[in-house]
Amino acid sequence: MGLGPKNILQKHEFSEICLGLVEVDRETSILRPINYTLQEYLSKPGILPHAQKTLAERCLAYLNCEHARGLRADHFPEVIENPFLEYSSLYWGSHAKIELSDSAKSLAVEHLALYHNHISATLLFNQVQSHDSPPVINHLFSGLHCASYVGIVEVVAALIEMEGCDINRQDCKGFTPLMWAARRGNEAVIRLLLTRDNVNPDLPDSEGRTPLWCASENGNESVVGLLLTRDGVDPDKPDNRDRTPLWCASENGNESVVGLLLTRDGVDPDKPDNRDRTPLWCASENGNESVVRLLLTRNGVDPDKPDNSGKTPLWCASENGHEAVVALLLTLGNIDPDKPDNNREFAFGDLGARKIG
Repeated sequence: MGLGPKNILQKHEFSEICLGLVEVDRETSILRPINYTLQEYLSKPGILPHAQKTLAERCLAYLNCEHARGLRADHFPEVIENPFLEYSSLYWGSHAKIELSDSAKSLAVEHLALYHNHISATLLFNQVQSHDSPPVINHLFSGLHCASYVGIVEVVAALIEMEGCDINRQDCKGFTPLMWAARRGNEAVIRLLLTRDNVNPDLPDSEGRTPLWCASENGNESVVGLLLTRDGVDPDKPDNRDRTPLWCASENGNESVVGLLLTRDGVDPDKPDNRDRTPLWCASENGNESVVRLLLTRNGVDPDKPDNSGKTPLWCASENGHEAVVALLLTLGNIDPDKPDNNREFAFGDLGARKIG
């Protein structure tokens, strides 16, 4: 039987094949076990041996078939007519990463070698980009981007050996394969890509964010450590809004990453963004006491430095009720607890920041 919308089984046929153990949701048309107990039982290890391998192979076989390859890569409505297309495009990698057979690896390399012209690339890219972003057709998302995003190192290794493979290719957002791997925390892929002499480990995206920037924002200490071992990585490189890796790690309270970055030469611990918010300012605003303590150990950090609205780290910590940070900042001798912002407002009105202290 050929693959195509005309050969899809009817709902009652699925039920018969599965001996009545599944049902089709009337609203979503999703096929699921008749109850949670059955689903829980089937999810136990060993009940369905090699299920992940089989699912990966079936998804990839479908994506490689003539019917799927013939679908227009820029025509979204066809997804409705091909319901297995979306599932295969989005989840083959999830199955293959759990259990990768030789067959699935071969099918994946075959699929990804022609990926940029496949509707599967369009579907995955629009799934993984920001939810509030409009759908994109000209995404430039390559097979190597996909493999790096999914994190299957064996497939990445095969693709980078192919003639014409551009290891530094940027998609429409400026993301390289290394950037996708760094954003996802795929360490094995990152290690492999960093062994290549021709990889640019510090190539920024369209917003000026580097792989190190993304790993720092996400608090992935091991990935940050990997990237910092590579020559050519600027540990203090800001994005288009002047936010450095240290700035991002401080804002998000990623203490281990902050500590790691502060050991690197060339990192300015007090470098502000385009709104004059320093790493200490961000950590204070968010109540990240441990990060505040780390930053205050560094020379050159001004604990009373205001942003462009005149709000100091103490002002922000007071406004947001972060008592431990307020108490810590008030132990410093060069803090003005009564400094208002540019509107002459105190964090706690006329009481000033000393109310909490």
